[in-house]
Amino acid sequence: MRKNSRSFEKIRPVQIFPDYCPAAMGSVLIQMGETKVICATSISTDVPPHAQGRMEGWISAEYSLLPYSTNPRTKREILRRDGRSVEIQRLIGRSLRSLVDLAKIAGHAIIVDCDVLQADGGTRTAAITGGFIALKRTFQRMVKEGLIEQMPVTKHMAAISVGIVDGIAMVDLDYSEDSRAEVDLNVVMDEDGNIIEIQGTGEGRPFSKIELDEMLNLASMGIEEMLPVVKRYTT
Repeated sequence: MRKNSRSFEKIRPVQIFPDYCPAAMGSVLIQMGETKVICATSISTDVPPHAQGRMEGWISAEYSLLPYSTNPRTKREILRRDGRSVEIQRLIGRSLRSLVDLAKIAGHAIIVDCDVLQADGGTRTAAITGGFIALKRTFQRMVKEGLIEQMPVTKHMAAISVGIVDGIAMVDLDYSEDSRAEVDLNVVMDEDGNIIEIQGTGEGRPFSKIELDEMLNLASMGIEEMLPVVKRYTT
């Protein structure tokens, strides 16, 4: 048994606070356990040339751990982005673009800012889930304001972490578990159970296909548990 008598297949409590940043086009604060991430969108016409050439819009993400989100303090990124942050924001961007018909947002570039207020494990997966909610709410507003004609996304998605700690597979790792994990996996799925992204590594040892299947099953269960929350704030 884990903290708060949580079973190995149970995710932490999820809370969504919509419209958290009034100046943003769409925003939420997502809280999973003690992890808290603000996800907020901004729109511009600065579409990358490769997307312009295909008559498409674009979606990108930026991710950062705010200095006070961790103990000890995380150094603020000013002149040079940390390699971990760059890797994570690319993961977020790819995941969000996967379900979007970019042709339906032609002429628009959307940046999803994901800022971690408090880090207790699973920050990148919380950022993906919160980023999707903020993005879908942005699209709803764009349709309402006549910026686009149609909703460019028709499915919902969520992300969750899984891992093996002390030989036991478990879902939605907090920091105390993640820091000891032998295997660490981040999984993004759509509402039909299709895999969008798998990002994983044997932190302490290689892992078997049987263990991978067990972790993917746990991820699927965790995402299924999260999707009603996602839908509540996007439909």
